[in-house]
Amino acid sequence: MSLKIALEQLGLGPCYHMTEIVKNPSHARLWRAADAGKPVDWAGLFNRYRACVDWPACHYYRELMDAFAGAKVILTLRDPQRWYDSVANTLYSLKTATDANMSARLDGVGSGRDQAAIYENRIWKETFSGKFEERRHAIEVFERHNAEVMKYVPAERLLVYQVRDGWRPLCGFLGVAPPDLPFPHVNSTQSFRDYNRAQLGMPHARRSAR
Repeated sequence: MSLKIALEQLGLGPCYHMTEIVKNPSHARLWRAADAGKPVDWAGLFNRYRACVDWPACHYYRELMDAFAGAKVILTLRDPQRWYDSVANTLYSLKTATDANMSARLDGVGSGRDQAAIYENRIWKETFSGKFEERRHAIEVFERHNAEVMKYVPAERLLVYQVRDGWRPLCGFLGVAPPDLPFPHVNSTQSFRDYNRAQLGMPHARRSAR
């Protein structure tokens, strides 16, 4: 989310993020088509956007590189152990809190928020093979993805980046001037929990993955 806001502050917005599925429930059908290996009108899906981050877009970085030949790729890196703890205490914690209510909505209908939650469940089941709670396995998936991106994307199109590095490498890579603004740092674990308790009626997380 910090990178999404940063890109928009640089004039590269709107930036597509998983939250766009909440706002546009019909997008879920397009992502399901992509999951099934069917043709997707990428230009139509992204016709209002100048950038994209987060799932599901990052899962299809190869297809998007082909569809948008001039696009650049930013690979954000984090310490694997801290990444795991962060995801376990935010997205995965939310997933376990909503599982009980999700089974009745797995037919692909419902609100945009339902669609986003359904799609996120696919991430846990498919990308992490239903074993996200196995720390070593989840970190191996994380590190394998990063290695594959660095191997596949040509060096001139790739920025390997840590958000803590701020504006300078990001702006240099994108060829834009740094704004006179502090770099955004949002979506901490606590703010994530507070938002979902307020907006979704979620309880305090009662467990974290180990």
